Parts: sequence; structure tokens; C-alpha cells
Amino acid sequence: MLLSDALRARMSVRAFKPDPVPRETIEALLQEATRAPSGTNIQPWKVHVVAGEMRDRLVAEVLAYRDAYPEDDKSEFPRPPGQRKEPYVGRARTLGKAMYGLIGIPKGDKAANFAQWGRNYKFFDAPVGLIFTIDKDLGPMSYLDVGLYIQTLMLCATARGLGTCAQGAWNQYHTATRRVLNVPDGDYIICGVSLGYPDETAPVNTLVADREPVESFTTWHGI
Repeated sequence: MLLSDALRARMSVRAFKPDPVPRETIEALLQEATRAPSGTNIQPWKVHVVAGEMRDRLVAEVLAYRDAYPEDDKSEFPRPPGQRKEPYVGRARTLGKAMYGLIGIPKGDKAANFAQWGRNYKFFDAPVGLIFTIDKDLGPMSYLDVGLYIQTLMLCATARGLGTCAQGAWNQYHTATRRVLNVPDGDYIICGVSLGYPDETAPVNTLVADREPVESFTTWHGI
């Protein structure tokens, strides 16, 4: 697959088939993604791969913790204060309205919303989950490096016919995740990625998120 084709085909998959992904395929993806750039080549990404019984245990324990401590939903790593403003709020609401419309969740249904958000912690039924962590001593630029690695991995997965969904939700309820996966105290849990074969029959996977035109975010200088 050409890179341009992978870029167009990649999407956030939110419904997966149960078909397993072989370990050798996952290892190949992780290795390919190491070609991602990082500042001074420090390669700060760390990945916990879960599948099978360990995946099921993680899902069960995080969901149980979420039900018991719903208020413990704050990220554990430093995030600057402040609220989103336009145009970011509008873009997020447009996506949410489209996605929840496909799923059939009406606006204002808090119980349904809570349940749907909980599907993040089931990896949207993907057979493989990736939990990304980073050394707490590293600064903001290293988070950019991890993002570059994740994007590279997702494109490599797309080229192999696999689907992915990057999930910031996994930096919430991190207490349970840390316990189950024995994540060292010196690392932050920053996000997760679902990995598997897309369920092409699921309505939610027909969602195509809009992209802004170049002129909306570009300022030209001297060209």
C-alpha cells in the first residue's frame, strides 16, 4: 500500500472482529514504527501489549474500578489548565453528534453516554490493546515523540489490513491499569490504542471525520 493510500484509509475504528492478531504481526508493527523520528533519537515510547486473558483481566478490572470510583477520571500526567475554545469545541461536537447518531444514542442520555465511553476500556472489542507510557522525567517534547510513534504504527497497521483507534481515555482510571500491568511508578500512563480487524458491518465504522482545509490553519511567509 502506498503511504498516501494508507493515510486516506486510516480511521478510528470503534468496532472490531474477534479474530486474533498473531504476535509476530504485532512485533513487526512495533518494529516498523521505530522508524518514527524523535528528538535527538531518544525514542521515549514504552508499550504494554495486552491480549487474551490479560486483556480480559485489564478490561474487567478497569471497568469495575470505573464503576466504583467514577470521580477518579483525571489524567495522571501534567496537563495545562483551561478549557477548549472555538474552533476546537465545534469540531469535537460535530464529531460527537455524527458518531452518537450512528450508534443511536440520543443527546442527553447520560447512562447511554457513560456506557458508550466505557467501551474505550473494552478496546472497542479489539483483541489487542496497546498501553503507552512515558518516563515521568521527560518533558513535553517527548510526548510529541510518542505521538509520532503511534501515528507511524497506525499507518503500518492500516497497510496490513488492520484497524486502530488511539484512545486518550486510558490516561483516566490509571490506578487500575497501573496495578494490573505493573506499570513502574516512574512512568506515566498516557494513552492506549486498540488493534485488530475492523468490523465492516458496524455502523460506527462508516463515520468519516471531516478534515479542515489547508487555508484554515496555514499562514504563508515568503512563498
